[in-house]
Amino acid sequence: MNTNVNPTKKIDTKVLLSTLWIVIMINMLKADILSLNIPGAAEEVAKTSVSSGASIPQLMLIGAIMGQLGIAMIILSRVLKYGINRWANIVVSLVTIAYIWGGAASYPHYIFIATVETFCLLLIIWIAWKWRTLEA
Repeated sequence: MNTNVNPTKKIDTKVLLSTLWIVIMINMLKADILSLNIPGAAEEVAKTSVSSGASIPQLMLIGAIMGQLGIAMIILSRVLKYGINRWANIVVSLVTIAYIWGGAASYPHYIFIATVETFCLLLIIWIAWKWRTLEA
């Protein structure tokens, strides 16, 4: 039995940021899956397409790009060097918050999940902002 375990050991910042991105991506997928089961959801996408002036494939491309940004941050948070890592997490978090609420649906499940995602993203911003090179 290992008696050298330190219960107060701090989680590595890169690991914590990466883990938060995993939580965000799982929540984004869950929100989309639940929304697909709502009657009329496809028609809402069509209405959004008309009102935004973007075609449905263009809207889907934007969604795919935003999804890939979050997925990329899972690995980039672990491998990027301190300075670029810090700013990438801050900037991508802000862009993701804008994406989440810019395309928000009024469904209760979406509002709940978007709130959880936003909390995690704000936590990422706070952690990255407070992150100092001694930890990097």
